[in-house]
Amino acid sequence: MKDKILTYVTAMILSGALLASFPVTGQDANNLSSPARKVHYVVKNLGTLGGTASVAEGINDRGWVVGSANLASDQNGHAYLWRDGVMTDLGTLGGPNSQEQWPVSDNRGLIVGTAETNAMDPFNEDFCGFDRNSGLPQTGLICQGFLWRDGVMTPLPTLGGNNSYAAGVNNRGQAVGWAENSTQDLTCLSPQVLDFEAVIWGPEQGDIRELPPLGVDTVASAAGINDNSLVIGASGFCSNGSLHGVVWQDGIPTDLGNLGGVLMTSPVAINSRGQVVGSSDLAGDNNFHTFLWTRDSGMQDLGTLPGDVYSGAFGINEQGQVVGGSCTQSFNLCRAFLWQNGVMTDVNALVIGPTSLHLWFGNDINSRGEIAAYALDQSNGEFRAALAIPCDDQHTDIPTCNETAAVAQTTATVTVAPTTSGNPKVTLPENVRLMLQRRLLRQNFARNAATHK
Repeated sequence: MKDKILTYVTAMILSGALLASFPVTGQDANNLSSPARKVHYVVKNLGTLGGTASVAEGINDRGWVVGSANLASDQNGHAYLWRDGVMTDLGTLGGPNSQEQWPVSDNRGLIVGTAETNAMDPFNEDFCGFDRNSGLPQTGLICQGFLWRDGVMTPLPTLGGNNSYAAGVNNRGQAVGWAENSTQDLTCLSPQVLDFEAVIWGPEQGDIRELPPLGVDTVASAAGINDNSLVIGASGFCSNGSLHGVVWQDGIPTDLGNLGGVLMTSPVAINSRGQVVGSSDLAGDNNFHTFLWTRDSGMQDLGTLPGDVYSGAFGINEQGQVVGGSCTQSFNLCRAFLWQNGVMTDVNALVIGPTSLHLWFGNDINSRGEIAAYALDQSNGEFRAALAIPCDDQHTDIPTCNETAAVAQTTATVTVAPTTSGNPKVTLPENVRLMLQRRLLRQNFARNAATHK
């Protein structure tokens, strides 16, 4: 089924971020870049692995894109690496499925994700969310985080439990995520049974280091790590693993705060300057917005696109450009956004050239401004991995960009009318709408688990 690629982690997901060894000051945070001219984008459809759905999650500075895609017949999905126009299947750890769901952007070719093994889970937890909401029978298999490099997928160890989940990796060979221990926790929401903790794997093979939760919290998960070894993630209880966004420095967790709500704060990405982005509940815990956090300025609400209610950030580059998704109350329409210079812009409004793709979520952005995205193909209603490439001085080899520049030289004012302008005229099936909602909320274990009851 095309929904297979849309299943997202039901338990624990990440959290907050923190200070770098070279922290960004409050002044720096409010002046991420000087006012810049508006840049337009051309969009590429990256295809699938034979099925009808795919998603682009991360992009490094070499232009390598990682994500997940359905195989033929849409019965299974695998993690992939897209480079030089070719999508390569990364395989599994012996089971039928694997996935890459976070903004992994290591520049040396290291990729982390999760994959099913061929061993049965004694508690039938579906820890990595492969079965949930796919409409297919549960495989009941153990899943583990993996580290992939040069065609080899290596499993990452647990803390004595059965399952693990890898979410981020830095350029020093350190990977982060969360792993089960052997503690059976009666407060967990079914089907989860065992507690889990945030971990750092590496840089040496077999290394694993547990990161403690905040205060009286009992579980934690790590989402990202920068090259200064600052780790971001979430801390809470097995029934809600994302109560608090945190950042670990030298193994010590610090609470990132919130935007007024108390049920969910979920950091997703951190750059080398120690800037953290994600989403956090507003007062009342009925909706959530994108946040930007720095050590000196704390947590800043970046708002939504006009007319929207929810937003969440998924990626930030070294220049402080933030990408994510902004959605309506019903989640029937989301728009990929780019936040910079204090302004949030719908990336779809900046697209030029022929395309049927509406950019739903911006999932990552590299230092060249290239955006890995999740897009709705309006020609067939299917979701696709997409790459949005800016028309700027670093991309002079893009024909569509050059054509636009030529027109600009001969006219005083150029108005670009993207083929994706206007909202897509589609009605999403309820199961797809809910899965996309959970994707934006992918750090929130309590909400996700409640929806599965």
